[in-house]
Amino acid sequence: MRVLLTGANGFVGRAMQARLLSDNQHSLRSAMREIPAEFPTGLDACVAPSLGAGADWCEALQGVEVVVHCAARVHVMQEQALDPLVEFRRANVEGTLRLAQQAIDAGVRRFVFVSSIKVSGEQTLPGEAFHADDTPTACDPYSISKLEAEEGLLALATKSGLEIVIVRPPLIYGPGVKANFLSMLRWLNKGIPLPLGAIGNRRSLVALDNLVDLLVLCLTHPAAAGERFLVSDGEDLSTSELLRGLGHALGRPARLLPVPQGWIEGAARLIGREDLSQRICGSLQVNIDKTCERLNWTPPVAVNQALARTAAHFLEHLKP
Repeated sequence: MRVLLTGANGFVGRAMQARLLSDNQHSLRSAMREIPAEFPTGLDACVAPSLGAGADWCEALQGVEVVVHCAARVHVMQEQALDPLVEFRRANVEGTLRLAQQAIDAGVRRFVFVSSIKVSGEQTLPGEAFHADDTPTACDPYSISKLEAEEGLLALATKSGLEIVIVRPPLIYGPGVKANFLSMLRWLNKGIPLPLGAIGNRRSLVALDNLVDLLVLCLTHPAAAGERFLVSDGEDLSTSELLRGLGHALGRPARLLPVPQGWIEGAARLIGREDLSQRICGSLQVNIDKTCERLNWTPPVAVNQALARTAAHFLEHLKP
């Protein structure tokens, strides 16, 4: 079976590419913005068009049976666009639906779409969790664009018979992780004291290996067609537990000060950074029962193993 993987040089795409090449069960074509000078021997790679309504995927889709769409305009912490929603819609809605329509025209059977848990919402109440079929509560330009893409894909499926599979991951971590997770690794490795020793929230995360394992299953599983799935490691952590786990994996015990959570939330409000407080102190849990039961799947990598792999990669690539 031939698979077209978009975003093949992104964080998820690189791991998905490596898995499919190592499994050697499918014929892979990788679409990426730039083809590196050195890439795996025998890799069928093509330059991906810019995401948008005018993109031409016809050549890349020749002979393809399944598309895995990882490419996207991702959530931007310091947005520069004058109208972010317009830019997100151009790439994530118009670009996705353009690819899907051309996939239909090319005779593609299945389209696996990597969405985001932000479509479900920003946070959950203590003891509660998002379910795959809950009413979405997307509330920022990025999550709105992902939701609109999901809805557009399902509408195309109704008209054409294209099998749509939607996967909504929460925060993804693993070897090569960037952004806030990388900052935490750096802080812990330097032994910086952090006022985060008394955070009692619960957050679902997903290790890169676990997400990729599910995506590979979704390529062919008959019960995946037409469904939305949530994914996680199956073990929720507080911010404090995550930091302690990472510290242990780094061999540098986390220096966490037991500052009351309410103080952190109050300080964040004073400086107008409620968003930061929400990420540090808020809960976001997902229920993966549907995923596990419908697809007979369990996360293959335990949290402590995934944290160890992430930390080992960080230390290996640490600059002097």
